[in-house]
Amino acid sequence: MEKILDIAEAIAHEKGLEPEKVLASLKTAFVQAAKRVIDRNFAFEAQVNDETKSIQIVQTITVVKDEDERLLDEELAPAYIPITEAREYDDQVELDDQLQIEHKLEDYGRTGASQLHREIEFHIQRLVEDEVYNKYQSKIGTLVSGRVTRVDSSNATYIDIDEIRAVLPMKSRIKGEFFDVGDHIKAVVRRVNMDKENGIQIELSRTSPKFLEVLLALEVPEIAEGTVIIEKAARIPGERAKIAILSTHPQVDAVGATVGVKGVRINAVSDELIGENIDCIEYTSITELFVSRTMSPAIISHVEVIKNEDGENERAIITLPADQKAKAIGKSGINIRLASMLTGMQIELVESDAVTNEDGEIEEKKDGVDALKALFS
Repeated sequence: MEKILDIAEAIAHEKGLEPEKVLASLKTAFVQAAKRVIDRNFAFEAQVNDETKSIQIVQTITVVKDEDERLLDEELAPAYIPITEAREYDDQVELDDQLQIEHKLEDYGRTGASQLHREIEFHIQRLVEDEVYNKYQSKIGTLVSGRVTRVDSSNATYIDIDEIRAVLPMKSRIKGEFFDVGDHIKAVVRRVNMDKENGIQIELSRTSPKFLEVLLALEVPEIAEGTVIIEKAARIPGERAKIAILSTHPQVDAVGATVGVKGVRINAVSDELIGENIDCIEYTSITELFVSRTMSPAIISHVEVIKNEDGENERAIITLPADQKAKAIGKSGINIRLASMLTGMQIELVESDAVTNEDGEIEEKKDGVDALKALFS
């Protein structure tokens, strides 16, 4: 085929691909077409002539003795040529030389042309899919936005993102939110798959902790810059979330920066999450202290961390005043569930005889006599 380099550049420009990759795909297409049209057992190579911008199909074959046994083997024979026959192409050839024999697909008429067209179409399409797949594979966990094009009977939402359509399954949608065709929505890339039947499939999520993290990075410059780091995040989508944050600068208050003046930053994120309440917790590497903070707003007396046989933290036994138990558990158990998700440990609550006073301090529970003395003192 003439001017193959011009064709490669034109395809690369049209599809937004690298010319080198397009040329490599075209060469593969030529080789595969030659195998299908001429002989699939031949060792073909596609060579580009930079001067003529054309491509040549060359069969590489090893010169052997006329009586070589490999010539009688159906599988091996295509890779070898007897020296007598080889000297018909080149009278200077010697044993074990690599002889290159040129083949032209044009000599095979419509069969050669149609097969080459199919191979080029297939390999270029596969290259396009590979590029898109790699692009979105690198975007897993990052924020994307697009326009809703369809909502199917199972409430899966289909969204156009640049050159591809992604899906937001109902399970990855925040409880209570609904989308109509034409709506613009944000989500994170959760998974990217590619198979022969369905092509590239991109699954989005609005329920993963990562979605919360990227939204916070958009609203809080300190997080985007790395001054404040999100160490861990846990969510019960649409209801409540807890994030553990850490400041890398002594003059920056991690919680204050994330919440913002009068809560303006955290409220903006909460609004995107359909009113999801977000608790900001200062992270610490001291496990017991971190566990205690994750149980907020409950006031904790003591935390004991139990390790498993591998030395990993497995359970946290939390001792707390009886009047703090309801806060520790939270509505429908949401607070203790989030604390467990954030710490990665099972949490057990143990009530003590202590109580909390009006200042939120823990005091030992007074018996009847002590109570009367306190009353008249």
